[in-house]
Amino acid sequence: MLGILAAQHGQAVSEAAMGSSELSHSVFSLAPFLLLLAALAEVAGAELATFIVHVQPQEGQVLASAADRHAWYRSFLPEDGRLVHEYRHVASGFAARLTREELDALSAVPGFVAAVPDETHELHTTHTPLFLGLDAHQAQMANRSSERGAGVIVCMLDTGVFPTHPSFADDGMPPPPPRWKGRCDFTGGAVCNNKLIGARSFMSNDLRVQPVDDAGHGTHTASTAAGAVVPGAQVLGQAAGVAAGMAPRAHVAMYKVCNETNCLSSDILAGVDAAVGDGCDIISMSIGGLSKPFYRDTMAMGTFAAVEKGVFVAMSAGNSGPNVSSVTNEAPWMLTVAASTMDRSIRSTVRLGNGVLLDGESVYQPHVPDSTFYPLVYAGASGKPYAELCGNGSLDGLDVGGKIVLCEYGRGPRQNISRILKGAVVRSAGGAGMVLLNTFAQGYTTLAAAHVLPASHVDYAAAAAIKSYVSSTANPTAQILAGGTILGTSPAPSIAFFSSRGPSLQNPGILKPDITGPGVNVLAAWPFQVGPKTAPPPLSGQTFNVDSGTSMSAPHLSGIAAFIKSKHPDWSPAAIKSAIMTTADVTDRAGYPILDEQREPAGLFATGAGHVSPEKAADPGLVYDIAASDYIGFLCGLYNSQNVSVIARRPVDCSAVAVIPESMLNYPSISLAFERTRNWGTPVTVERTVRNVGEVPAVYYAAVDMFDGDVTVDVAPRELEFSEENQEQRFEVAVWARRNGAKVVQGALRWVSDTYTVRSPISISFL
Repeated sequence: MLGILAAQHGQAVSEAAMGSSELSHSVFSLAPFLLLLAALAEVAGAELATFIVHVQPQEGQVLASAADRHAWYRSFLPEDGRLVHEYRHVASGFAARLTREELDALSAVPGFVAAVPDETHELHTTHTPLFLGLDAHQAQMANRSSERGAGVIVCMLDTGVFPTHPSFADDGMPPPPPRWKGRCDFTGGAVCNNKLIGARSFMSNDLRVQPVDDAGHGTHTASTAAGAVVPGAQVLGQAAGVAAGMAPRAHVAMYKVCNETNCLSSDILAGVDAAVGDGCDIISMSIGGLSKPFYRDTMAMGTFAAVEKGVFVAMSAGNSGPNVSSVTNEAPWMLTVAASTMDRSIRSTVRLGNGVLLDGESVYQPHVPDSTFYPLVYAGASGKPYAELCGNGSLDGLDVGGKIVLCEYGRGPRQNISRILKGAVVRSAGGAGMVLLNTFAQGYTTLAAAHVLPASHVDYAAAAAIKSYVSSTANPTAQILAGGTILGTSPAPSIAFFSSRGPSLQNPGILKPDITGPGVNVLAAWPFQVGPKTAPPPLSGQTFNVDSGTSMSAPHLSGIAAFIKSKHPDWSPAAIKSAIMTTADVTDRAGYPILDEQREPAGLFATGAGHVSPEKAADPGLVYDIAASDYIGFLCGLYNSQNVSVIARRPVDCSAVAVIPESMLNYPSISLAFERTRNWGTPVTVERTVRNVGEVPAVYYAAVDMFDGDVTVDVAPRELEFSEENQEQRFEVAVWARRNGAKVVQGALRWVSDTYTVRSPISISFL
């Protein structure tokens, strides 16, 4: 879904107070106090609030059983009934409801490390398998495609799941692997099977809640990642075809951590903790919040532990684009996924009274006689603040009866005016239809939706033409014509306006987002029928919906990761990520550079490494791997020992750790920053190591693509020879900047053999 701003209750701890990574004992001891102050600043007096409390056993303390751990956690609390969640696998600690005075007292108990206030996060919310080269029809047949994801367990943290949807039917599915330890918490007849192998709820406001999806988001994302093959999928007659997840043979488990509006960080951490303990291979989350240091970011902490235990993690990049540095879920151990379009349009055309035709999109397309035109009225004509957004009450006093109303895209300050709500407001006011107008920020991105009345979402150029016609015509009229589903549209893929952009605020030396995938007008399973109540139900009884957001692109990558994992079960999460990134496409289907919402070439801060190419990712040739211990060295380059210990769930002394600067982490991309005051004659040098997972013998030759003559990149050695599988080779990349060049210069390093091209994007910023 499209809104993602999180209400962060916590204040960032001063980095100046935290000091460098090598700290004296006195500063090390001060850190818990500073973290406690940040937590206490958020709660007043005797008010109860939920905190995530990080604790670590004292030297010699033994916790031999779950009962021992429970008793130890309880020893920190003033009374029964305060414990919300216990964490075992991805955090050392618990969530509890405490007053400010109780938290202050708790901090004096031996073993206390830090307390973080609970936070509220929001969700980032058929044709795609074919668009990505994974034919859904072939997945129906008994051939290689039908085994995509076989034996892999994909775990979704979301709003729950609709278990009886045919996307979760288990026809031909084997039982889950023996390592699976999860459970199914449905009651009243709804049961799991060999496809949907587990479902649990972690909603702390009511732990009796079943993991049923009341919002639709979780059902949509789960079926996108690993839904079964379902013929005859469609929404209100549009986007018809065979629906299938990216990994239709994978098993699925759902962990309900969100309702229809928000997700609590303590619940999310509990969901990750359970997913790791249950035996998940892939964790997928389309959830995000504000950028914050990783030691205060619950999702970063939980997923770090998951990756340490061999679990691959895919996360949505966020829907705050096209704003610079709006990307969320920035940690290097997670795959951060941007959103782009595909070559399908669910067309709804606006015909103006002067005969001009302007294409837009809408899923609901009732038949309108070609001869019927309606008066056009601009919602902003009411004069009320933000009336142009068509929020509740905004059309009061404006005559819209029997007219097509022009509403502008946007949610408004402190409001949540969704696209569907705009149409509902217009319909309730007597309007005959709605044209949703892009502003400049949305550019050429249009979104199909199951509106409740005839509608069309048009791009900025069309919006400008419509506004000009209305302002220059005494009695402007228009009609909305059904255009049906159009395949083969271009440019595709292109970056959606809402897709959050880099550079990362938390680790600018790591290029984020990592990758882009389909996230616009994605058809997938839905728990209930959409559109107006008068719309006929689907003949098959199967309910689907079209939705957009990085919420939709992230599960595509989760399913693709499952596909790769099924082919290479021994690969680490970092190796799978490398395979996805280094094989990505940097051109669209016509062979031109991928464009953004303004139809300008999209930079690396929008696309990451490029658009995912699943079949190539399953056979990448070379991979950049990262050991879990390397992330500790990376973290010690960012934070002090105390904060790294919170993330690592164990004491870490950064003075005894080999620090790895951001640019030196063995990442599949390279991101460097030049100070404008530096000595320009001295290069910045980074090292990388690649492992051969392709054919042998093989020779790879270095090729550098840089598009600014003031920047020179050299690679040594220029050739890499491999004589055996899993052989590793190391190389250096040296970057010179001749002068204070452009603010950002971007290019790529390619290792090319007779069979493979292994591409790493390079981003160079001038500070």
